[in-house]
Amino acid sequence: MTILDGLLEQTSLPELAISEGEVERARKFAMSRVHEVDLSDAVITRVERIAAAGDRPAVRDETRALSYAELAAEARRIAALLEREGVRPGMVVAVGGVRSVTVIAAFLALELLGAVYVPADANWPARRVSGVLEQAGAVLLLTSDPGETTPALVEGAAEAGVRIVRALEAADCPPWEGEARLDGLDQPRYMLFTSGSTGKPKGAVVEHQGMVNHIYAKIVDLGMTDRDTVAQTAPLGFDISIWQMLCPLVNGGQVHVVSDEVSYDSVAFADVIDGQRITIVELVPTMVRLLLDDLAAHGGTRLSGLRWMLATGEELPTEVARRWLLEMPQAGLVNAYGPTECSDDVTHHTVTLGDLELLRLPIGTPVVNTDLYVLRKEEDGHWYACEPGETGELFVGGHGVGRGYLGDHERTRDAFFRSPFGPSLTGRLYRTGDAVKVLPQGSLQYLGRVDRQVKIAGVRMELGEIEAVLQRHPSVGAVAVVVHDFATGR
Repeated sequence: MTILDGLLEQTSLPELAISEGEVERARKFAMSRVHEVDLSDAVITRVERIAAAGDRPAVRDETRALSYAELAAEARRIAALLEREGVRPGMVVAVGGVRSVTVIAAFLALELLGAVYVPADANWPARRVSGVLEQAGAVLLLTSDPGETTPALVEGAAEAGVRIVRALEAADCPPWEGEARLDGLDQPRYMLFTSGSTGKPKGAVVEHQGMVNHIYAKIVDLGMTDRDTVAQTAPLGFDISIWQMLCPLVNGGQVHVVSDEVSYDSVAFADVIDGQRITIVELVPTMVRLLLDDLAAHGGTRLSGLRWMLATGEELPTEVARRWLLEMPQAGLVNAYGPTECSDDVTHHTVTLGDLELLRLPIGTPVVNTDLYVLRKEEDGHWYACEPGETGELFVGGHGVGRGYLGDHERTRDAFFRSPFGPSLTGRLYRTGDAVKVLPQGSLQYLGRVDRQVKIAGVRMELGEIEAVLQRHPSVGAVAVVVHDFATGR
């Protein structure tokens, strides 16, 4: 059984309930960006091409460093091991352990075989590990740790009935021969599990074209070159871990894998950024705040070689952005937004001092080859196009829209639609569930989840917007707004 057996056919996706006239209006107000990128290569193909052109440093963690040629050779040995263990194209292979150079080599090995990557984070409890392995239909768990396998991974694999293979066993394997198996741009590349409202995680499947397009979105918008080094800080189960692992390898840059111990210690992390000449970092805003706090407590500004800080995963507070712009003027600040189901970020916004006057920071404009539509659903059950300044729900089209949720056709049909807006590489449209509006300057502003929109006395209100106003007060550290119904006369 391959991953395709658990996915809907394109023709099985529902139509969006929108009239022809509203389709035209939505096209008129859409935010679209077209940029030619080469989607034809697997990342491992680029790695080997760079190695052949003149080898150079590629990846490093706390224990070892590999050049491009050494990384490719390790990937081919792991591919040989996996094929020996019965892995075939389209099968799902879990890769478990702490983030490391080995995990990156394992991902490239799966590209060679045409198999699908799903991470099993070493910090997950055993029940989470077993649930992911079972839902993903993993044929085996490849562990990357050089020492003993984390007990939770061992227990979780046993509960799921999935056998464990250690990447160390590849050391004696002859390199796998042949070209990377890429049968089409829509080939599933990886699967990540997101939270679900039912308590059961959803396995979002991302295709080759979406993954590579997002890699190029980062390269284009950050002006990345072969002189850049990206810090890989994200846990393996987070979507940003994918671009952090792979993006620099497409254009000759370097990846520096940062351990949890270092990434959670802001001063130690700053030492690594400075010592290893890291130029690009992406963190959740909470960690950006902690970094600023800890550096201020230990003498102030550092990170002189940093070019970009990207904030993603949660809303970027205005005060955190203000502090970054004032305390770290050498490094641009990007507010990034995107769902796992769309290959990670779908918008980027470089924050400016002028943005700090807004109630909430913009999340920006589309990344390359992405179409954004703001629609609202009325009581007749149909969708209508929102004009700039109106609040609606964000829909995403373009190269990055994923395949759906593995083995969960009902939830796939709730979120994925056949796009009514004309031809596209995927033909799909993703409903984010996020409320947004287009600002006068043409940038999107995130307003919270649509399920937090309430109507009081006939007026639509966004609870997140009220929270944003309250949080601007210097005495307010955190705030939550809820609606209560009171009986008349009380």
